[in-house]
Amino acid sequence: MPIPLTRRRLMGFAASGGAAAMLPGCAGPDRGPGVPMGDAKHASVLGIPNERFFPLSGVGPLEAEFVDAVGRLHRTLGIPAAQAIPELQLLAISGGGENGAFGAGLLCGWTEHGGRPIFELVTGISAGSLIAPFAYLGPDYDPQLSTVYTQLTPEKVLTKRGFTAALFDDALTDNQPLFKTISNYMTDEIVVAMGKAYDQGRLLLVASTDLDAQQPVFWNIGAIARSSHPQARDTICRILLASAAMPGIFPPSMIDVTFDGKRYQEMHVDGGAIAQTFLYPESVMRLRRERIARGEQVLQLKAYVIRNGRLDPEWADVERRTLPIAERAIATMTTGSGFNDVLRIYSNTQRDDVGFNLAYIDIDFTMKLPQPFDPGYMRALYDYGYQRGRAGYVWAHKPPFLS
Repeated sequence: MPIPLTRRRLMGFAASGGAAAMLPGCAGPDRGPGVPMGDAKHASVLGIPNERFFPLSGVGPLEAEFVDAVGRLHRTLGIPAAQAIPELQLLAISGGGENGAFGAGLLCGWTEHGGRPIFELVTGISAGSLIAPFAYLGPDYDPQLSTVYTQLTPEKVLTKRGFTAALFDDALTDNQPLFKTISNYMTDEIVVAMGKAYDQGRLLLVASTDLDAQQPVFWNIGAIARSSHPQARDTICRILLASAAMPGIFPPSMIDVTFDGKRYQEMHVDGGAIAQTFLYPESVMRLRRERIARGEQVLQLKAYVIRNGRLDPEWADVERRTLPIAERAIATMTTGSGFNDVLRIYSNTQRDDVGFNLAYIDIDFTMKLPQPFDPGYMRALYDYGYQRGRAGYVWAHKPPFLS
């Protein structure tokens, strides 16, 4: 969950490393042994076969999950397997830290306007992972979604640590307050509801980054909820925490796994370390493209992408000093990653005959973030998204920088 104003503090601590290094030695946080190289995809958290997917290690398992979901959807709708089902609705929600208030407001406003669909696939990264469960469950859960971004305060997200944390700890802040906040919203009732949605043939995927293995992990939240495992709720909360854990700012989520009868520990951080948004891996639509090429009928798909950020360059008069230059460079890389993700999703949907719809924060929202997780800023941005959703959001059918 990127926090632009906090990056300066992060680099400031790094710059003070010389002085901190002269302090008496301090032991860093302990961790269990990492999963052996190349074996991450075989390790299990809860013993659920389809609890997560490693797209860089092959999309076969994820492709099979999509096929199984369509089968469950046929049964839910009472439609024979050989008969076409109505158009499927897909939703991808990006990261963006405090800017997640835009996506939350847009969805709630969309409900008020009418016509908001029930999504058969919802994906989320970072801030998007905190929105995704409520978007997945539908308009009945708008009150919780609204509360998350209109009543969030810094005290509900983090606790600052001392200046030596840059060298001797795993992050500059402690995100246990955020874990408590997530746990308060992720009730048993919501977990049960997500399991029922999974049974109906709908999928909720949240991405984190396995830092040891250097690859993204797509967590099958609906399947985990459906498992009724006694640790399902706690695991889901920790996954959401991991997906929103910006490295260096927030501690990683240490997730216990089992492989070959032995216990290991994985280090998971913000899914945004690899991508700001995802919908589906390119190769997972291989069969669809083959059917299109043969002129065969395929499922009708419509994708909605909510970019919790702007897509135009934000000009700044950068000071010629080390920290402002580094801060600006990091912000530029993050923005560039967001551009590339939108372009990649658009390119994939055009190739795969999937309808493309994009929402983003436009240039008419001019308020600046005064401090991390500022309640006034988030309420204003929530209202900005809400009013546009309520009025009937005009979705872009191609990225604005391609117009």
